[in-house]
Amino acid sequence: MKQSKQENLIYLAAWGLLFASPLLSIYVRTVGDSSQVFEWWEVLVVWRLFAIYLLLFLIHNFLLAPLFLGKPNSHENKRVMYFSIVVMILAAFTVYQCNNRPEMKGHRPPMERPDHHQPPHFANPPKDFDGRPAPRNHRPEDAPPPIVGEQDILAIIMLILMFGANLGIKGFYRGLEDRKRLTELEHENLEQQLEYLRYQINPHFFMNTLNNIHALVDIDPEKAKGTILELSKMMRFVLYEGNKQGVSLTNEIDFIRHYIALMQLRYTDKVRIDIDLPIEVPDRQIPPLILITFIENAFKHGVSYQHESFIEVKVSVEKGELWFDCRNSKAEKPHQTNEEKGGVGLANVRKRLNLLFGRNYILRIKNDPDVYSVTLNIPLT
Repeated sequence: MKQSKQENLIYLAAWGLLFASPLLSIYVRTVGDSSQVFEWWEVLVVWRLFAIYLLLFLIHNFLLAPLFLGKPNSHENKRVMYFSIVVMILAAFTVYQCNNRPEMKGHRPPMERPDHHQPPHFANPPKDFDGRPAPRNHRPEDAPPPIVGEQDILAIIMLILMFGANLGIKGFYRGLEDRKRLTELEHENLEQQLEYLRYQINPHFFMNTLNNIHALVDIDPEKAKGTILELSKMMRFVLYEGNKQGVSLTNEIDFIRHYIALMQLRYTDKVRIDIDLPIEVPDRQIPPLILITFIENAFKHGVSYQHESFIEVKVSVEKGELWFDCRNSKAEKPHQTNEEKGGVGLANVRKRLNLLFGRNYILRIKNDPDVYSVTLNIPLT
């Protein structure tokens, strides 16, 4: 498990302050009291204890912590091993502490022998505030010290807290690294899904367009030639712009205008086609081929050759947002909707909108008995 630079700096700063603390403490003491003398042996005694903690920290940081925070494979076995080793270290540290106390090595000052020519010290025992004799310490002066003293317990607690802080810091930075890696994977997955969806949209679009041109060849060959030129412009847009994350809003609207002009050649006056596209738009970007799917669906399922039908398309820009409205009459059976008939096209548009904008868009589809309408609002970049 690789250790980050920020984590190393935290450890370096913490241990640097810890080893500097005895120097600062003695310096402040000598400055405040001129009778005090700076003694290096006092610093070395403290540094000796800190060195033991530092050694145990390095063992925990580089050898034991990776067991606890390792990969999920055989995670439980590694944690059992971690706790077993930590318990053994704590036991060895406790034994070391108990065997290196000053009381155990004869550093206590010798006990003064009482002078028999003077009255015993309990002849005038100390008295409390109310005149009663003060309670005496019943522990004999020469009684052996306890096996584990208060200092030993504090040292063990400090070691446990040090191990816990080490795990917390490593876990925090590992979580940051995991989130960064997850973001990169999501970004790569997003790119792959968008690429896949674009390749689904393009053949679907050209299949419908070529069917329209095929119908015009028998009706009016000259118009069919003109539509082929229009189609070439549209193909150029799809081939060179359709694979981008965003395209110019002006180019996208021109693409819609060419498509509707091509479709109008196919229908008679019974089909009313009203378009309201802005002539001048701001220099903003829009995901390519987002709007054309709804317009395709309107022409595919909203036109009737036997009855009067209509298609209405409106695009507007307000406060940095694009508003798209598309309404069409329903030529299919009442129980069938444009969305049900649209198949892959509309499903892909929903996926692309979710991938690109998350919840930062509005898509309202209204299915009335005679009219099918779509309203889309997306932010422009």
